[in-house]
Amino acid sequence: MKYDDENIFAKILRGEIPCKRIYEDDFVLSFYDINPQKKIHALVIPKGKYIDLDDFIQNASPDEMVGLLKGINIVAKKLGISVDTGKGYRALSNISEHGGQEVPHLHFHLFGGERVGKMVE
Repeated sequence: MKYDDENIFAKILRGEIPCKRIYEDDFVLSFYDINPQKKIHALVIPKGKYIDLDDFIQNASPDEMVGLLKGINIVAKKLGISVDTGKGYRALSNISEHGGQEVPHLHFHLFGGERVGKMVE
């Protein structure tokens, strides 16, 4: 599958669609989900053109990989949900059709601020 430059996250990265930013650096952009599923629901996306986690693992540079993981941790701390600052959170990435992925750009959902519940129903 080829990366779709017209997906909503690509448009957000280009500044064509606004978002409520939480954090940004050279590797990631984080913002609040427009349809939150929990008290705290944020997204962390890499700035590179990666469809999903499989694509990212196969094609991202080591710096991008470290940058994404550190970005998730930084955002969790900023939101007060990390183990250091809160009571924990769930980081979730849906991959492809059977994984429930809706936007074809790698992204992690961070859920917290309350009990998240069962992993899969």
